[in-house]
Amino acid sequence: MTALGLVALASPTASAAVGCRVDYTVTNQWQGGFQANVKVTNLGDPVSGWALKFTMPDAGQKVVQGWSATWSQTGSAVTVTGADWNRTLATGATADMGFVGSTTGANPKPSAFALNGVTCTGATGEPSPDPTDPPGPTDPPGPTDPPATGTPVAVNGQLRVCGVRLCNQYDRPIQLRGMSTHGIQWFDQCYNGASLDALAKDWKSDLFRVAMYVQENGYETDPARFTSRVNSLVDMAEARGMYAMIDFHTLTPGDPNYNLSRAKTFFASVAARNADKKNVIYEIANEPNGVSWAAIKTYAEQVIPVIRAADPDAVIIVGTRGWSSLGVSDGSSESEIIANPVNATNIMYAFHFYAASHKDNYRATLSRAASKLPLFVTEFGTVSATGGGAMDRASSTAWLDLLDQLGIGYANWTFSDANEGSAALKPGTCRGSDYSSSGVLTESGAFIKSRVSTPDSFPTS
Repeated sequence: MTALGLVALASPTASAAVGCRVDYTVTNQWQGGFQANVKVTNLGDPVSGWALKFTMPDAGQKVVQGWSATWSQTGSAVTVTGADWNRTLATGATADMGFVGSTTGANPKPSAFALNGVTCTGATGEPSPDPTDPPGPTDPPGPTDPPATGTPVAVNGQLRVCGVRLCNQYDRPIQLRGMSTHGIQWFDQCYNGASLDALAKDWKSDLFRVAMYVQENGYETDPARFTSRVNSLVDMAEARGMYAMIDFHTLTPGDPNYNLSRAKTFFASVAARNADKKNVIYEIANEPNGVSWAAIKTYAEQVIPVIRAADPDAVIIVGTRGWSSLGVSDGSSESEIIANPVNATNIMYAFHFYAASHKDNYRATLSRAASKLPLFVTEFGTVSATGGGAMDRASSTAWLDLLDQLGIGYANWTFSDANEGSAALKPGTCRGSDYSSSGVLTESGAFIKSRVSTPDSFPTS
């Protein structure tokens, strides 16, 4: 990271700051484009309402899309203003954001930034007289959040949607990373005390997604038994400090309205039973397919009030058109959702991908949509869309790097020993007690564990 000097016009509604720091990092480059992260730290007085300004040093550099703030560009001048959920910066607080840019040639880093008229030198006090002169190695670093200790739920508490991000109890954006079950009607033996201990302690998973199929010998065959099993898995995740995503796994038929009555019954029950828990997220329709966005929206606007009646605070995730591809797999795009969003608050939209099948055009859609819609990758695989075949390591890496850069949470398909490429565990693993060692992990499992188990660094202030 590079701490840069800063110059800008003051915001008339903002409090004055007396010190700040900017870390500007180019995280990815390709021919004709790049992606950058920008982190501003307030080292002075609290700021209520902020504007960050900087100048693109090359005339060919343009902001294409940004996230976690409002971005605009006139000529070479870029202005970034805080969103509703991060417009206030306490002393020592940071705002993390980023953008995708286009470039016609060289890609030099901006050399002048400004926060509400104050030159940021990485230190408190008077601004540097030369805003193009970056601080030297002896300049003090900006403050960082204290290291978070405890389980994901203990640190983050009740979640909510703020702007286009998932935020914790401190109103700071976070990314949850974890695993999805396979269908619990087929692989229930994989989900026990030993496997969830491994997931929480060895994998360091933040999230456990419970995939409860509705058809395919699932919920419709015995609603009471499946509801009870889902609740028990929520409890097991809670006991280990993981978030539990209750997935109403509709797949065939693809119109979620076919299961509207079942959804209302199921979610009324689990929401009432789990309303006091802080670790529950509701996913109300796994992969709508062969159906319009208007029909999906109608379904969501009937199911969400049922959950809200019992559990007014939990985050709810809405499936999207084309197997939760934001419509891309149907030849559409995120624009139909942006133009006609679900009439509800504290919701996110699902996005699914399988790395060997879904590549640049899907990644481009996700990048565009991330600045407009709150997104959660509730399911993805490292293989083809069939769930089988060889792992595509390059595409999987590109996907997870992008999700990390955008701060989008994800759950991998699957934490199971199914005889298919997407499974994290080798066949027969669930008959034993080892769910973590190299001997029981598939190629996909070893790769995903290496990504999920890296430190979370959840912000706490």
